[in-house]
Amino acid sequence: MAFIEPPTCALCGADIRIYPTVYDRWVSLAVAELPAKAVPERFRWRLVKIQTPWSPVVIDVVAVRIRGIDPLPGELVVPAHQMLCAGQGAERPPVKGVLDSDISG
Repeated sequence: MAFIEPPTCALCGADIRIYPTVYDRWVSLAVAELPAKAVPERFRWRLVKIQTPWSPVVIDVVAVRIRGIDPLPGELVVPAHQMLCAGQGAERPPVKGVLDSDISG
């Protein structure tokens, strides 16, 4: 029996969870849930278990973006890994002209 490790982010090396969405895409989510007040709206996701109509057996889990009705501030949501990724900021090129104005004083 082999152990299956969770996938890791190529930029920061953190563990991530990859789930299908309801619109035929895949999303990388953080491993831990956070309170909704700590997660900006565009990064809030919820995991929904899909069951067959006549059985309580879960056949799949999909990620659904939280929109429309905001969760309570203390309600747990699953943040997108993009929000927590330390490598995202390091990979972005600096905005042209910003450093020049700081140097010239």
